[in-house]
Amino acid sequence: MFAQPLSNWLHRRGLHFSWVIVTLTFLTGLSSAAALGLPGALLQPLSKEFGWDVEQISSALAVRFALFGLMGPFAAIFMERFGLRNVVVTALTLVAAGMALATRMTQFWHLVLFWGIMLGVGSGMTALVLSAVVSNRWFDSHRGLVVGILTASSATGQLIFLPVGAWMIEHMGWRMAVLPVFLACAVMAVAVYLLMRNRPSDVGLAPYGAAPGAVVAPAPAMRVTLATPFKILAEASRSSVFWILAATFFICGLSTNGLIQTHFISLCGDAGLGPVPAASVLAMMGAFDLVGTIGSGWLSDRYDNRKLLLMYYGLRGLSLLWLPYSEFTLYGLSTFAMFYGLDWIATVPPTVRLTGATFGKEKAGMVFGWIFAAHQLGAAVAAYGAGRIRTLLLTYNPALFAAGAACLVAAAIVMMIRRPAVAAAAQAPSAKAA
Repeated sequence: MFAQPLSNWLHRRGLHFSWVIVTLTFLTGLSSAAALGLPGALLQPLSKEFGWDVEQISSALAVRFALFGLMGPFAAIFMERFGLRNVVVTALTLVAAGMALATRMTQFWHLVLFWGIMLGVGSGMTALVLSAVVSNRWFDSHRGLVVGILTASSATGQLIFLPVGAWMIEHMGWRMAVLPVFLACAVMAVAVYLLMRNRPSDVGLAPYGAAPGAVVAPAPAMRVTLATPFKILAEASRSSVFWILAATFFICGLSTNGLIQTHFISLCGDAGLGPVPAASVLAMMGAFDLVGTIGSGWLSDRYDNRKLLLMYYGLRGLSLLWLPYSEFTLYGLSTFAMFYGLDWIATVPPTVRLTGATFGKEKAGMVFGWIFAAHQLGAAVAAYGAGRIRTLLLTYNPALFAAGAACLVAAAIVMMIRRPAVAAAAQAPSAKAA
């Protein structure tokens, strides 16, 4: 009803409707990221109210991360079969319902159901696979930049919602802090329903950047079943590139979502820093990551993606190894926020580009779904493992050292990937120009 008139109006002004899709996807990712990030600020309030220890709460959040990742390959199927709009609206509804229902919970299994299962499944359906699908369907050029913009939405969600949420927790209680995230997801569900379309051909367009006179009709849809992701996995698993990308992305999740996003506020609390200042540091990381991830998307269109990943993982590893020695001062945490934040999610655009170059455009979404599943399994390991370490040893330091060392391993093994011929050919002109 609204998409076609808006597309026509934009076309008369020289604008492509694909940027509306990017905006909707960005705001969807922002809302989902806010829902994923807020529970990290609630470890201590939930522990005080219900008597659950950090390890118990972390186990529920680990379920969320595992489902978040495992939904990836199947989200690509759902998008192919049911369309982007239907999948995204369903996902946002699940996330909004999970956030709202959690304010009424009284038992631990409620936490597992609402913030483990519902939040995990809902957010998993709108995870990074959505960014990969949108960039491949709606763009023939600037795909790296688009992926960078869309993956930066998680940083922006943290930037906007976490400090506000921490302030509301401190002054109004944790239940009121859930309200802004619930409203954001509900509003975005309505906006997506009204404006999101599945492919450029739905509004009579070719993908952005397509050659003049390109065919507007959609490409024949892949025949997909629930067995398709497993067939794609079996095929991809014969490539060493898949295992290297999956291993490095496992480490990526272990060192970001599972560790810092989940436990940073609790970690700062152990050092005597209140939740509002700690959330402000996370927001600072989000600001740097917004710049770093968009910049990474731009760089991934032009330079060797393996070398970018080498730099990102190496920098992250060194910053994690340094964090316990920062003394949690304003200077120390600001330095950590800058270096760690610049590459929090900057690893995504080069990983997506290497996946597409190795496995092809049609299979890239589902292959990346499995690679992203490894990312979230790493996050689940860190979410539970760091909580377990904190409960047993009363410190997070061993978890920080282990994650930092793992990042340095990832930086080393990513260079074992042979530069794909497709990527090399695409990047050669830019490299000469540079």
